[in-house]
Amino acid sequence: MTFSYTATLRTQPGRRDDVIRLLLTDQSALAELGCLQYLVGTNAADPDVVYVSERWVSDEAHAASLQLPSVQAAIADARPMLTGDMTSLAFEVVGGLGA
Repeated sequence: MTFSYTATLRTQPGRRDDVIRLLLTDQSALAELGCLQYLVGTNAADPDVVYVSERWVSDEAHAASLQLPSVQAAIADARPMLTGDMTSLAFEVVGGLGA
């Protein structure tokens, strides 16, 4: 089984693309820790929200990624551009297409 983490991040008006650039900066360290999929998206119906969907080899690999200096720096850089309105959902993947 794999681990999935999905989040929404509400940005300050007009800062969505800046946050997306930060999120899409070099993800090679994530792959080295066991990130199988890392998707960043938008929805025209709510232009100040960024969607993130991740799939990992394990919950532990995801937790380890949050300790990476590059991830810590991206979080610190993004924080002033976010409103603090965020949602998240984490679950163990038990099957499905692409599982």
